[in-house]
Formats: sequence, C-alpha cells, structure tokens
Amino acid sequence: MLKHLPNALTMGRFVLTVIFLVMVLYAPRYYSAGERPFPDFLDYAFIIFVIAGLTDMVDGAVARKLGVVSKFGRIMDPLADKILICGAFICFAIIGEPKLFDFSDTTLTIIQWGTVGIIILRDVYVTILRHIAEARGINFAAILSGKIKMFLHSFAIGTVVIRMAHVQGAAWGYWFTTVTFVIMLIVTIISGLTYHIRWRACNS
Repeated sequence: MLKHLPNALTMGRFVLTVIFLVMVLYAPRYYSAGERPFPDFLDYAFIIFVIAGLTDMVDGAVARKLGVVSKFGRIMDPLADKILICGAFICFAIIGEPKLFDFSDTTLTIIQWGTVGIIILRDVYVTILRHIAEARGINFAAILSGKIKMFLHSFAIGTVVIRMAHVQGAAWGYWFTTVTFVIMLIVTIISGLTYHIRWRACNS
C-alpha cells in the first residue's frame, strides 16, 4: 500500500486544487451575499492552498524514499503544480484581483492578465524544452531558478488571498502585493531565460 502513497498525494493535490480554485472564484459573490465573514471563507481557502503545497513537497520525497518513482508521478506531479499555480492566477484575473492602489479597471486588467500570460508562456516553453530534452535522453531536471520561481508563485498567491481577506484597503497591502508581483515576474522571466540558455548549451 505504501508504494501508492506518492500517487495518492498527487491525486489529492488535484482535488484540493479544484476546491481552492472554486473558492477563489466564488469568494466575491460569497462576500457580497453576506453569508458569513469574508476572512473566514478565504482563510479556509488559504489553508487548503497551503495543504496542497505541502503535498507537493511530500509526494516526491516519499516516492524517492520508498524507491517508487513512477512515470505517472513524473507526469502528473508537475501537471498538478501547473494547474494549481496557473489556475490560481487565472481565477484572480477573472475576479479582478489583485486590486492595486487607484489604478483604473483597464490598467488592472492588463496587469492581471499580463501576469497570467507571462507565467503560462514561461511554463509552456520550459515544458516543451523538457519533453524534447528527455526524448533525446538529456537530463533537464528542475534547477534552482525554477524552484525559487515556484516558491515566489506560491507566496504571491498566498499574498493575494490574505490581502483580500484581511487588508483590502490598506496602503501597505497594496505596496506589499505590488513588490511581491514585480519580484515574482522578474524571477519568472529570468527562470525562463535560464532554461533557454541551458537548452542552447545542451545542443551546442
């Protein structure tokens, strides 16, 4: 039974991801209806997001510990990550978050969907490079910049959820979110360029 634990954790992350994304999409309507305190609802969403992130840290380690690294895990684990991260930013853009300062709706829309575009383009490009490399027998495992990028994406998602729940109109909340997003996007772009340079080096 233990040999199935890593894949079970991965599938559990898919379930938690769906629940989290639905809660993010439903949050504005839930709040406006006054059904229960807004912070409570988003705090629960945040907890679910954290648990999903922890399963990502655990399943790979458990698989290596038990010596049961599988093709299913190699494919589904990064897929679950991408759905969680990209899905979160898409949902934020759909509900118009994060709101920053007194920016116009048009400016905010450009920021929100521009963020989605950069993240998805980077992930699609790196995924394509990784699949081509593996098909050629080239080791193209994740490197430090990719891991830092993943951490910053998760941190940014948590920042938006907590800001929505607890500091909607605070100036420091706007600044903290803005700085977090700027750093995240810079690292995302650098990470993509790093993988591109690494790909060129492997094929030179």
